[in-house]
Amino acid sequence: MEKEWYVVNTYSGHENKVKEKLEMRAGSMGMEDNIYRIIVPETKEVEIKDGVKKEKLKKMFPGYILVEMVMTDEAWFVVRNTPGVTGFIGSSGKGAKPFPLTKQEVDHILGSMGMSRLDMENELAMDDSVKVLSGPFAGMFGKIRSLDMENQKLEVALDLFGQETIVELELHEIEKV
Repeated sequence: MEKEWYVVNTYSGHENKVKEKLEMRAGSMGMEDNIYRIIVPETKEVEIKDGVKKEKLKKMFPGYILVEMVMTDEAWFVVRNTPGVTGFIGSSGKGAKPFPLTKQEVDHILGSMGMSRLDMENELAMDDSVKVLSGPFAGMFGKIRSLDMENQKLEVALDLFGQETIVELELHEIEKV
C-alpha cells in the first residue's frame, strides 16, 4: 500500500486542535510509518482595516483537515477515534474505508498554499527522475540536479533538442517518476 491524502471531517473551529491531537496519537501509538503529514488548509488574505494592511490566515475548508497516510486498519482506527474527528470524507459509512483525493486535487490544494504533495526532504534526491506537470516544459522528463529546500525549488536537467538544459522549477510543477 502507498501513502495517499484523505480528507478528515472535524468540529468546525477545532482543526488545529485535532491536528495536534492526531500528531500526538500517531507518535504515541507508533503510527509514524502510516500517518505522515497532517495539514490544515489555509490561505493568506490581506485585510485593510483603518488604512492598515494586515495579513490574516483563513481556513480554506472550515471543519476539514488533510491527512497523508497509508490506509491500514490500524491507521484508520487511530484517525477515526481521535477526539474532534467526526469521520472521513469519501466513505459510505457502515465501516467502509474512504477514497483518497486524486493527485490533481492534492496538487491544487497544496499548490495554493505554496506546498507540494511531495515531501522534498524525504522523497526527492539528486538524479531522481521527474516529470514536469505544468509550464512550457509540461510532459517532459528529466533528472534532478539540485534541491533548494528553503524555497521549495529544484533544478532539473531536461533533454531539449539533444542537449541537456537546466531549468528551475517549483515543487508543485513536478511529479516523481
